[in-house]
Amino acid sequence: MEAQSMRFLNLLGNKFFSAVLSWLMGQRVRDTLCATKAFFRKDRDAILSIKDELGPIDPFGDFELLFGAARLNLKIAELPVRYRPRTYGTTKISRFRDGWLLLKMCLRVLRRFKLP
Repeated sequence: MEAQSMRFLNLLGNKFFSAVLSWLMGQRVRDTLCATKAFFRKDRDAILSIKDELGPIDPFGDFELLFGAARLNLKIAELPVRYRPRTYGTTKISRFRDGWLLLKMCLRVLRRFKLP
């Protein structure tokens, strides 16, 4: 990650959600909020068919895909991503509003899949 490529609170949030999702899914995931995801078509279709179990909270779709893959017992592999400072435009992410929605989704997954 290059200097100035991610705000400090975003970095902390990313690390927090990586730890929480890794625990919830039973698989180590280091960068849960990276927008790049790749699936085989058959797996993507299966994931999309069960995403309604989670409800429409995820503002970006990343958690739905990761939780769906874990729910189907798919192995999640990660490839390195290079973060660089933004050269144009502004972010559309609200750290607190969107972070709250992601936390609510984690709590929903905890209640539905982890707790008896």
